[in-house]
This record gives sequence, structure tokens and C-alpha cells, in this order.
Amino acid sequence: MILPDLTDLLDQAAGEASALVAELRSAVAARVAPDGRVDRAALDAEQHAAHGLAWTAAYAETLRQTAAWARALDAEGRLGEAEALPAQLLAYEYVSQLLGGLPMNQAETFRAREAGVSAQRLAPLAERLAPGASPAVKARIVELLDQARGRSALETSGLDETLEAIRDQFAAFAAEKIAPFAHGWHLRDELIPLTLIEEMGALGVFGLTAPEAWGGSGLGKVAMCVVTEALSRGFIGTGSLGTRSEIAAELLIAHGTDDQKARFLPGIVSGAIIPTAVFTEPEAGSDLGSLRTRAVRDGEVWRVTGAKTWITHAARADLMTLLVRTDPASKDHRGLSMFLAEKPRGAGADPFPAPGMGGGEIAVIGYRGMKEYEIAFDGFEVAHANLLGGQEGQGFPQLMATFESARIQTAARAIGVGQNALDLALDYALQRRQFGEPLSAFPRVANKLAMMAAELLGARRLTWFAAEAKDAGRRCDLEAGMAKLVAARIAWAAADNAVQIHGGTGFAVEQPVSRVLADARILNIFEGAGEIQAQVIARRLLDGAN
Repeated sequence: MILPDLTDLLDQAAGEASALVAELRSAVAARVAPDGRVDRAALDAEQHAAHGLAWTAAYAETLRQTAAWARALDAEGRLGEAEALPAQLLAYEYVSQLLGGLPMNQAETFRAREAGVSAQRLAPLAERLAPGASPAVKARIVELLDQARGRSALETSGLDETLEAIRDQFAAFAAEKIAPFAHGWHLRDELIPLTLIEEMGALGVFGLTAPEAWGGSGLGKVAMCVVTEALSRGFIGTGSLGTRSEIAAELLIAHGTDDQKARFLPGIVSGAIIPTAVFTEPEAGSDLGSLRTRAVRDGEVWRVTGAKTWITHAARADLMTLLVRTDPASKDHRGLSMFLAEKPRGAGADPFPAPGMGGGEIAVIGYRGMKEYEIAFDGFEVAHANLLGGQEGQGFPQLMATFESARIQTAARAIGVGQNALDLALDYALQRRQFGEPLSAFPRVANKLAMMAAELLGARRLTWFAAEAKDAGRRCDLEAGMAKLVAARIAWAAADNAVQIHGGTGFAVEQPVSRVLADARILNIFEGAGEIQAQVIARRLLDGAN
């Protein structure tokens, strides 16, 4: 069932998709950047075409990384059915979508012709790939998934021995300590137990990428992806615990003073200090340059006044990475500063037992386990010694430097959630019988399961590629953005299809798949909503296009 010359076909798919990107880039640039510089108003007016370019580029990179992975496995004699069949299915589906219409979400489809570009060059390739996406191929993928229950070759292929061992360790930890309890935490809307956080700290979750000199493991972002996926596969909350630690540690390592590093890094890395990220405001979601919360210096302290919202794990946190305006005359990002604001842990009816600080919980449908809060500051004091790097007006560039890692980590969370959806859907489809057959025997069910596996394969390759670029010290905001954009949509599609496979049973709150659906929905919103992410990717592609 493996297509003849599959690796050549995968290379051709990547090449044709990249050629389409080049044509689209020129066509869209003619509309929004005629002189080589992007006109913001024109870009906003042409969002559909520009975002279609971003999605097309993300597909092309996914195909390119999948093709490179398959060729490397083939060279080692390890490209078997379990790897080849999902790869060829992915190539067919993505080439077909580029040809006929790419779904940016359920309501918006981008077609190259809408930007004045023909995609017909892809038609012959789609025809050649079509046999690799037959019902028989999809049924065989489901058989292979059944045989590999709990650990798929797709999840480990490309990892070295160290990373495979890390992956196995955290997969076992999640299976024993997280997955059996996750749905109870969700239904009861409970915080993840501190004892579990302490265990995760002892395993090194919060210091994976931090230097050994500060108690970290000194591993790279690929290791972060592997661990994050394993933990998120158990429960998105546990996979997300490390996000704020990663942001805080990156801020300190890159910009902190020696004193700040000594005071905070060891505790963050060990898990003894729980950080939270305090950036978003009610009237400024993705528009950080318009933040209004202000800090005024008063001797050796700064007094903070304003409101923040959607702050994860805020009550329990010990440390806030707090972005505020310190230059009252500024109207954009140049007047922002970052503080390492210490606070006491709150609990229950008193979430914020600190002078000048109050707030309450925001009830949410999913992504539970840490809780979301809105916070009001009224003269809250932060020591001047806790101004990050001792520098005013540097908060925005300091924060921007962390976005690459945060988006890579979010993509890994999305893959874990999507994999959990596939696990649940596969188990149910194999066990549930209708009309004398398991659900998995019906083509429409097998189609869904096979496509989940294929898209998760591509998202994993794209995310690891972004992580490898970060580890190599290269600018990778484009790759990280693509990984987050694609993986978030895939997680939602996987969760939605998993509920569909469960039928009415999946709509019951006591079923874990209902939790996974709610959890998956947030992934396309936080760390850069899908629309903002596509805008950023498009701008990067179009800058200097002419």
C-alpha cells in the first residue's frame, strides 16, 4: 500500500507547495507592499489573501519537514507502513486542499485563485498521490494504530536515545499520575495538586532548558516539546504548568541582573517558585502596545495601578512577570517595562492576600487545573530591585524574545491534546459495536482516525523543526508561528472528530472526550489567536517581498 517512489513524491509535494507560496507571495505583495514595505492598512484590508498566504506557507513547511523526515528514515531502512502510510495520506490531503481550498477554520476557506494565482499545477501530483489515500490505506492505518496502542512509531521516530528515554519516562508518569485523575480535576474545577507539581519539579519539568549552573537540565527545546506533549496528552493543565516557568526563566536568563538570577532562577527551575505571566488587559488583548496598567516610582518601590485579565494560575503563583507602563507620556510599546513582582500565595475566598491587589476567578469551560483570574492593582508595591535587568522601557522587546519558545511549547501542547483525542477515539471505535461491527470498520470512522494520525504526524514534524531552529540559535518566529497555527487547528479538529465518533456518549460531561474538546478550543486563542498568528506570519513573509 506504500506508494512507489514515495519519498520522491513527498519531495515533489513540498516543492510544488513551496512554488505556490512563492507565487502567492508575489501576488499578495503587489496588493499590500508595492514598494517592498508592507502597508498596514492595505494588509488589514487584504487579510483573507494575506492569511491564506500564511496558511499555505505553513502547509508547505509541514510537507517539507515530513518529506525530510521520511527520506531520513528511508535512508536508515526504517520507513515502514506505520510511518509511510500516514505521510502519504497527509501529502495527498494537503496537496488537494492547496489545489481546491484550504480551510483556515470551519467558516473560512482560502483558494489561491482569490489572490489571482492558479493552483492547477498541483493537479497531476494530487492524482498521483490519490491511491495513497484510499479507503484501504486508511483502514490499514487504523490497524497499525491498534497494534501500537499507547506508543506509536510516529511519536518517537527522529528522536535520539536520550530523548526517547525522556519521552518514555514522562509518558509513563502521565499515564500513572495524571491521566487517571485529570477528568476528576476538570469536573470538580480543582487546582492541580501541589504534591503533583512537586513531583514534576523533582523530575525537572520546570528547568528542562535552563542552564545546569542554575539547577536546570540544559536540554533543548525539542526535549521541551517531547515532555510537554507527554504531559498534555494526560491533561492540558499539567502540560501547561511549565509554560509560565519557561517564560520567566527565559526573561531572567536573557535580561535579568546577577542578583535577580540568583534570587529567582533556582526556585523557578526547581518548582519551588510558581510564576505567572501578567500581560493581558481587558481592552488590550493582542495589542500589547496599548497597555494602560501603569507603575510610578516612589523611592525604592514602584506603585502599580490598573487591571489585568486572563491570568493563569494567578492566585497560587509566587512571582508575576508583570508588564506595565512606566513612561506616562508614551502611547505605544516603547513606554513598557517588565517587573518580577513577588506576591504571597492566595487560596479559596482570598485569592490575592496582598496590599493593593485584588481580583477574582473567571469561570471557563476547559483548560482547568490552574484557574483563570482578573486582577486589579491599586498601589501594589514592587521593589525597584525587581525591575527586569534594571532597565525601564525594555519590557516589550524583552517579552517578544520569549514568544518563539512559548509558541513552540503551545504547539507541543496542542499535539498532546490532539493525541489524547485520537487515543480516546480509537479506543471507543475499536470497542463499540454497531450492526455487528466495531465502529472502526466503518469507512467514515476510519477516515477520521487516519486523518488525525496523519495531521498529528505533520504537526509534530513542524513543531520539532521550529524547536531545532531555536536550539540552533536561529531566529524562528516564523517557524514557531506556523507550528502553533497548524497544531492548534489540528487539535481542535481531532477533538471534534473524537466526540463525533463517540456520538451522543461524547456529549456527556462524564466522558473524558468532552473535556478534551473544551480544552482543545483554547489553543487557537491564547499565545496569539489564529488570526493574529496568521497576520504575523504574513507580514514576515511579505516584508521585502519586492
